[in-house]
Amino acid sequence: MGADEEGTLARLKAVRKAIVDPAIASHRGHIVKTTGDGMLIEFASAVDAVRSAVEIQRSMAEQNAAVPPDQRIEFRIGTHVGDVIFDDNDIFGDGVNIAARLEGIAEPGGVCMSDDAYRQVRGKVDIAFEDMGPQNLKNITEPMRAWRLKMSASASAATSTKPPVKFTQTQALALPDKPSIAVLPFQNMSGDPEQEYFADGMVEDIITALSRFRSLFVIARNSSFTYKGQAVDVKQAGRDLGVRYVLEGSVRKAGNRIRITGQLIDAVTGAHLWAERYDRDLSNIFALQDEIAASVAGVIEPALAAAEQQRVLRKPPERLDAWEAYQRGLWHFHRYRPDENKTAMAFFSQAIALDPNFAPGHYGYALALQWDIWHFSSRPFLEVQGTAREEAQIAVSLDNNDAMAHAVLAHMMMWGSEWEAAIAEARTAVALNPNSAFVISMLGCVLGFGGYREEALDRLQQAMRASPHDPLIWLWSLWCAVLQFFSRDFVAALQTLRQVVRLRPGYGPPYEYIAASLAYLGQSDEAREALERIPPQSLEQLQRFEQRPPWLRPEDYALRVEGVRLAAGERRRRDPNQL
Repeated sequence: MGADEEGTLARLKAVRKAIVDPAIASHRGHIVKTTGDGMLIEFASAVDAVRSAVEIQRSMAEQNAAVPPDQRIEFRIGTHVGDVIFDDNDIFGDGVNIAARLEGIAEPGGVCMSDDAYRQVRGKVDIAFEDMGPQNLKNITEPMRAWRLKMSASASAATSTKPPVKFTQTQALALPDKPSIAVLPFQNMSGDPEQEYFADGMVEDIITALSRFRSLFVIARNSSFTYKGQAVDVKQAGRDLGVRYVLEGSVRKAGNRIRITGQLIDAVTGAHLWAERYDRDLSNIFALQDEIAASVAGVIEPALAAAEQQRVLRKPPERLDAWEAYQRGLWHFHRYRPDENKTAMAFFSQAIALDPNFAPGHYGYALALQWDIWHFSSRPFLEVQGTAREEAQIAVSLDNNDAMAHAVLAHMMMWGSEWEAAIAEARTAVALNPNSAFVISMLGCVLGFGGYREEALDRLQQAMRASPHDPLIWLWSLWCAVLQFFSRDFVAALQTLRQVVRLRPGYGPPYEYIAASLAYLGQSDEAREALERIPPQSLEQLQRFEQRPPWLRPEDYALRVEGVRLAAGERRRRDPNQL
């Protein structure tokens, strides 16, 4: 390689690192492949693609201003919306070919886009377009209308034949006192009219699924769909509809495959809170709509909760309303430390004092009190059946349609050995909201400790799939491990328990179950070593297990006790299968 080629390559690498790659990443682009000095990039929407292209070309123009003409690096960019074929880590099809041909007719430092792409972005990007008319593109049978982006820094806002949707309200609606969200119609990126019905149906299902969360204020379908086919400014839509959060997305079909993208945006700040992409077969459209709607709803709720908790952390405690005090309590609750749990209890108490009829304040306090007795003290387990159970019962009496309230009450019932009643209560919770990971996990818990382990493990896995980054994922994993142990699947229990230890190394019970599993597998030395690794701060709490905890059935408790005895080097008293 000659000196000039080496210098050009070095400059190209520097430009990619400083300008190109960050601009692609900031607009949620994915580099499919590079071809010498070119690259193929996929975006979730045409708007993202054009905004990324504009950012790159404007940054390059600024950088080249001080560079001699013979040393400048200039890019040509072509953008198109169309069908593609997904194959491992590559994409093919006419959509890719057309984008490549549009790049070929773009000017150095310019962006050329198809008419299909133009229709998706007009009115949504801060740049003007120039109609290039029909263009004959290599290996494309029919002439295609193309548009050139005017890249001058003083470019006016994009021209559009259809202005953004306007409302006659003169004042923004006040935000509700709980998380509020509008699900806007998803864009059909395929150009296939049949996909309009699929996209609309899926959005309707997502709205219905989110509406099951009593903690959310969800804009009705008829209001959200006034934005269909319009150029939407998310912040303005939030103001018009009186919501803090907006979910938008797109649908694109390629053969018998479909790609669905979604993104959750804070309409007040414009910040992106969550984004996901789903690639699926189109063999069963209705089942696919149900799956995506449930998946999106299950992930959106904890994402909104996390955003709300971060928001209320910035407010002084004395200025919190009941909902905000509850969210603040949840934030401390999930920190999993004795002092944080005490703080959580104080905020839940504050929520109750601010509004005694606010059900979440009561079941939040019930959970934190149970947490305190279970994890952070040596108090008798049965104390959960006092105030904690009463607060959960109050929550249900205040709002019988709150799935969370029923789920927490089911958990408290299990702690009183009321397994069948707990299962019935948890099934009521799931019927009220089948998309809540927390509710599903509680059904899994009471089923498992009530002896229905196969369905319980399925439910816990469902909860973890629905909310894979949930702050309670370690607890759900622990329940799975314990149920595998009670099923005498000691190998699987060991694998899961070791994951729990990595997540919560200071929590004592998993070490005893690891030791018992190893002992039953005949690995005596390893079993004794596991007992020696129990954190010292957990020893006093573990002494409570010398008597059967009320939520453990006698036969399950006996299996645990015998395993720990074996791990400690004591002789087996009887066949665990007879316990």
